[in-house]
Amino acid sequence: MTRKYDAIIVGAGHNGLVCAAYLAKAGKKVLVLERRHLVGGAAVSEQIFPGFTFSSCSYVVSLLRPKIIRDLELTKHGLHILPLETTFNPYLDGTYLLRGVDAASTRREISKFSKRDAEVAPLFSQAMAELSRLIKPIIDSPAPDLGSLKPSNLFELLRMGRILKDAGDDWVAANLKMMTMSAADFLSEWFESEKLIAPMAASGIIGTFLGVRSPGTAYVLLHHYMGEIDGSFRAWGLPKGGTGSISNAIAASARALGVEIRTEAPVKHVLIKNGEAKGVVLENGDELHAAAVVSGADPHRTFLNLVGEKELEPDFVTQIKRFRMRGSSGKVNLALDRLPSFKCLPGAGLHLQGDITVAPGIDYLERAYDDAKYGDFSKKPFMNIVLPSVTDPDVAPPGKHVMSVFVQYAPYHLKEGPDAWPSKREAFGDAVCDVIEELAPGFKSSILHRHVLTPWDLEKTYGLTEGNIFHGELSVEQLAFLRPAAGWARYRTPVKKLWMCAAGTHPGGGIMGTPGALCASMMLSEGAA
Repeated sequence: MTRKYDAIIVGAGHNGLVCAAYLAKAGKKVLVLERRHLVGGAAVSEQIFPGFTFSSCSYVVSLLRPKIIRDLELTKHGLHILPLETTFNPYLDGTYLLRGVDAASTRREISKFSKRDAEVAPLFSQAMAELSRLIKPIIDSPAPDLGSLKPSNLFELLRMGRILKDAGDDWVAANLKMMTMSAADFLSEWFESEKLIAPMAASGIIGTFLGVRSPGTAYVLLHHYMGEIDGSFRAWGLPKGGTGSISNAIAASARALGVEIRTEAPVKHVLIKNGEAKGVVLENGDELHAAAVVSGADPHRTFLNLVGEKELEPDFVTQIKRFRMRGSSGKVNLALDRLPSFKCLPGAGLHLQGDITVAPGIDYLERAYDDAKYGDFSKKPFMNIVLPSVTDPDVAPPGKHVMSVFVQYAPYHLKEGPDAWPSKREAFGDAVCDVIEELAPGFKSSILHRHVLTPWDLEKTYGLTEGNIFHGELSVEQLAFLRPAAGWARYRTPVKKLWMCAAGTHPGGGIMGTPGALCASMMLSEGAA
């Protein structure tokens, strides 16, 4: 007799695992199916070279909600986050900026470039923290359904209206600016030194096919600014053992609650009868049945592949096809035989214990964007670098180190086409290493192994359509009640009993867990599983 589940979740990314755990916590029988040999999706730790553990894709954590950590007892299941407290900005002219050691030190560092900016910086941090706190109820709740007259939805709209009313006119004005301005322009209203503005503005382009002067990037900056670990806003961290340890902790919690997780079980398509999801069909032909199916894949992969256009209304298909993926970033993971020594600040020190941002100026970042606009990777890219082995020695052999380099821009759509990426992969890796070599002479001679991920690789290996790390751009027209499509932003889909739980839904990407948790909450409230 075929075993029937209350819910089958397609994909063991961290959001899928969170959704599964919450459903199981409510007493539901849940099966998670994962195409790869390990859980985590893009939040995985892999020993690609013997002795060196890489956070292959996602590499830091800031947005993981404390409530999820508590509810699923993730610390009990092995989650341990190490603080990432400093930001080091080396510049090509031999100067540097080091923030985060302590308030007095940060003030002195900024004063090297602008005494005025040193005075303003604490006020800016306070304003951003306040913006984040006011937005928190919005990102921790389902997106409003503007077309619904259900009492529950009207109550949510009323609650949101009260948040805006209580915040006051200044907050409303600031929020409108965040939603419409470029990151560079928004920051220029606060600061005068480009040495400070450029690396801060770079947070506004992460995972987008936009430049720091593009309207709307100020919101992306806020999205990354909302980091919260143990209640501390703007707190970034490195998971001990790599980002895979987050996924493994959630998986362990889910298993303890009764969830069944199968790896190496790729799903071919959702089983649909009379417009209703009945289960899934695996690539080996097996049929598995459930009262509900939940997709942890992105909107394109979910509707255009797992479901198929023939099961959907043409207008909805058009909306999904217009939902922009446009991967724009890559990743270079390096095994090193020694730490890099930056010419602006030689040797080891606190500056290597945080994140290292290579964003020397606004024009530098815009030129990097220009390369991408015309179908090529950036020859002088923006990079965000961490050295996890400095604070977590277990990820590398004694005396050796791992370096994680997030790179922007690497457009999925090269002028020669996306399939040209395999032939350009090593040249892309060379461009990254050349910039680091310029900042830290002798760096290239320290490289033992190199693992280069292009958007093409992110799609083929990790299932991210067009290599988009957020399952779709975080642009204004793709947020909240428009994510992923108007009328379908609350985890439901036009296919009855088919739900979505990943970053292509509200509130978006990052190792957050909120889409998975909110999807489970909506399903349980409607008796859908």
